[in-house]
Amino acid sequence: MEEKNRRLDEAALRRLLEREQTGPEALVLRLAWLEGLTREEIASLTWEQVSFLDDRLELPDRMIPLDGEVRSVLWKLHEAKEARGEPEEAHVLLSARERRPMRLESVSRLARLALDRGGLKDVRLLDLRYDWIIRCLDRMDWPEAARISGVEVATLQLRFSASAPARKTVKPPPAQVDEFKLWKVLQAERDTAAGLAMWLAWQLGVQAREMISLTWEDVDFEEDALRLPDRVVPLTSAVRRLLEEERRRRKPGEDNHVLLTEQSRKPLDLPRLSRLTRAALIRGGLERVTLRDLKRDDSRDTEDERVLQRVLERGFVSRGDVSELLGLSKTATYARLRRLTEMGKLVRVGGKYYLPGTVVPPEQHREAILEYLSQAGFAYRQDIVDLLHIQPKQCTLVLHRMVEEGALVQVGQKYFLPRHEARKVE
Repeated sequence: MEEKNRRLDEAALRRLLEREQTGPEALVLRLAWLEGLTREEIASLTWEQVSFLDDRLELPDRMIPLDGEVRSVLWKLHEAKEARGEPEEAHVLLSARERRPMRLESVSRLARLALDRGGLKDVRLLDLRYDWIIRCLDRMDWPEAARISGVEVATLQLRFSASAPARKTVKPPPAQVDEFKLWKVLQAERDTAAGLAMWLAWQLGVQAREMISLTWEDVDFEEDALRLPDRVVPLTSAVRRLLEEERRRRKPGEDNHVLLTEQSRKPLDLPRLSRLTRAALIRGGLERVTLRDLKRDDSRDTEDERVLQRVLERGFVSRGDVSELLGLSKTATYARLRRLTEMGKLVRVGGKYYLPGTVVPPEQHREAILEYLSQAGFAYRQDIVDLLHIQPKQCTLVLHRMVEEGALVQVGQKYFLPRHEARKVE
C-alpha cells in the first residue's frame, strides 16, 4: 500500500472536527475531508457554487453532494455574510482582516495548524482529499467516483487500486445523452471553443486528438468537408456556419489552429479541451457525459428522417404515432420531438407536430385570427381551421381561450371581434 494513499485515523479526525467547530480552520478541514476539495478549489470556492437548495457544490468540472455537517458550517457562514452585506459572488473563505480571498499558502497553514493541534502531525491537507476518495470507492464504482472527484477512471485505478476494495474493473457503458439538454448546451456554447468542439464531435464524429490538430487548411469550404489525415468528413450545414463564424472572428496573424484558448489565443491541448467541454456539459445538466460520448449516431439520424417522412405523408404526427413508429418510451419520444422542435424541424401545436411552413406557429395564432376578423368581420370555426392549418379540436381550444380572455365574442357558431359585435347589437 502506497504511503501517500494510506487510510487515515477516522476516529482521530472526528475528534479533531468536534473541537474545530468555528473559524476558517473548521471549514478548510471539512471541505478537504468530507467533500474532497483540493487546496485550489477551497481557496477559489464562491457562494455561487454552493447550492443549499440542491445540497451540492457546483464546481466548474463536477458537482459534489453536500455533506450535512459541511452544509451546517456553510449555512452559518452564509448567514454571517448576509448580515455583513457582502455580495453573493464573494468567496467563501476570506482573510479575517482584509476580507479578501484567502491565498493558497494561508489555506495550507490553517490546515497544518489545526492538524497539529489534533495530534495529526504526519497528515497533509492533500491526504484528507485522498482519504475522501478512498471512502468514496468503498461505496461506489470507479466511474461514479471519477465523476464526483474529477479524476479520470484510469488515474484513479492507477493511484488507488491498492487502497480501494477489490473489484473487477469493468469498462463503463457509453453515457446516455439527453438530446434536448445537449441541444441547449450546444446553443449556449456556440460562440466558444468548447461549443465548436462539441459540434464537431456530435455531428461529424471528430475525435478530440483530431480537433486539437485541426487547422484552417484542413477546412475545405468549397467542398463542404474536413480533410483529416486518414479520411474526408462532409460538413453539416450547422457545423459549416459555426466554422464560418469562427473564421470571421479571427484577427490577422492569429494562430492557424481552429481551436484556440480564449485569453492567450494558443492552440488547445487535450487536458484543456477536456476541462472546457466537461464544464460546459455539467452546466447544462449532463454531468455523466464526456466529449467522447458525443459521437454522431447514424441510427438517430435515420430515425429523425423516418419521423419527418411520416409527418410529410400524414400532415402531422402525435407523440403516440412516433412512439409506435420508433418503439420508444413516452419519455424518450417526448425528448426526441422536443429536440426536433428546438432544431426548427417541427412545429408543435398542442399535442400535434407539423412541418415548418405547413402550419401557423402557436405564438402567431392570436395575431393571425385577429387580422383575419378585422378584414372578414366574422368567421366560423372551419374558417379559422383553414387559416391556421390545424385540426378542428385544436382550433376549438384556441377560439375558446380567446373568448374567455375577451379577445373574441361568440354568437352561435360565429366569432367576432368585440367592437364588431357591439356595433351589430346597437
